[in-house]
Amino acid sequence: MTTTTTADVFQDLRGVGCPMNLVKTKVAFSKMQSGQILGLILDNGPPINNVPRSVVREGHEVLAQEQLGDGAWSVLIRKA
Repeated sequence: MTTTTTADVFQDLRGVGCPMNLVKTKVAFSKMQSGQILGLILDNGPPINNVPRSVVREGHEVLAQEQLGDGAWSVLIRKA
């Protein structure tokens, strides 16, 4: 990652389709405190297009988004 921020909770959601990747993201957030950072690995396509947009709509902050060598995306999100 190009940022020095590290995740408090990490989930590799490669191979998890929509909407289950968003459901798993919300479950992870439910166990976290405000201000903590969730790190996700999401597939290219609908997952990277939908999950960050949905969490921002819910008030969370996407800190970083970087495409990995295998085409998946690494995303860091701060819980609101």
